[in-house]
Amino acid sequence: MDEEAQDLAGVGKDPDLFEAFYREHIEAVQRFVARRVADPHLVADLTAEVFLAVIRSAHTYRPARGSVVGWLYGVAHNVVSAERRRRAREHRAHERVAGQRELAGEDLVRIEDRIDAGAPARKLGAAMDRLSKGERAVLELVVLDGLTVKDAAHALHIQQVTARVRLHRAKRALRDHLSPIIAITTEVTP
Repeated sequence: MDEEAQDLAGVGKDPDLFEAFYREHIEAVQRFVARRVADPHLVADLTAEVFLAVIRSAHTYRPARGSVVGWLYGVAHNVVSAERRRRAREHRAHERVAGQRELAGEDLVRIEDRIDAGAPARKLGAAMDRLSKGERAVLELVVLDGLTVKDAAHALHIQQVTARVRLHRAKRALRDHLSPIIAITTEVTP
């Protein structure tokens, strides 16, 4: 087992390793969530849930399947997806009220800045709603989050070839859908 894998395996047991892991990855995880969620309180809650999930599942990381970042984005993807399912069932409101903490003004401003920075990605996400769940997930991880196809496959628990096919289909569908919009935009813009 390489050093990175050993460190990750210890994250669930060693508070010092967890703190180092948290400090190294908090901004990336928060940006990941802010690209998908527009409420700063929910971004903070889901980011915390991601790191709780990391503590619970650090032992499941397998270096042969991809990088630690790919695994972490897989955890974050699962947390965000679970929240979307909770919202659809109308249980999210009760869960948030019970455990929500007040954000300090400074924290709220920082998260709002990240949400603003993620606005273009959310607009693209609206166009991506036409994609299948599998195609969208691979596209998000590879294009928005910068993972390799191998790491995206690992994060989604699918074969690498499946991830490549889904990525190709998603890019083609977005190109077909967005090309008229891009053409209109470039004609209007001087």
